[in-house]
Amino acid sequence: MRLSTKGRYGLKAMVDLALHYQGEVTPLGEIAERQGISGAYLEQLMSSLRKSGLVHSVRGAQGGYKLTRPPEEITVGEVLRSLEGPLAPVECVDETGAGCSRMDDCYTVVVWERLRDAINGVLDSTSLADLLDQAHQKEDQ
Repeated sequence: MRLSTKGRYGLKAMVDLALHYQGEVTPLGEIAERQGISGAYLEQLMSSLRKSGLVHSVRGAQGGYKLTRPPEEITVGEVLRSLEGPLAPVECVDETGAGCSRMDDCYTVVVWERLRDAINGVLDSTSLADLLDQAHQKEDQ
């Protein structure tokens, strides 16, 4: 499974918002500049994150974005699913439940399910706050 720039850049933007969670809204341009992301592309990502209920937007000259919940309550899995869709290594085991017509006779489906569960387990047990804590620990070393 390979994540696109949507997932990677969107997660960077969410971590940036987590860093500034206690303050006012953060202007999109500031996030774009700090993270090295095009403002137009970041606007598209933030639109998806807003529709998923992960960020709140404020319009106007003093506008920007803010997390809707504390960083401890937002998981990396939520962020990536809102931007990328299902996080499965192959379509037959994604969250849509579509499967495939050959699943009953498939000898490999077990490895795809285990891989999906491992990926989702890591992403769903890691919050934005965890990422910030790990970054601070690296800085202290």
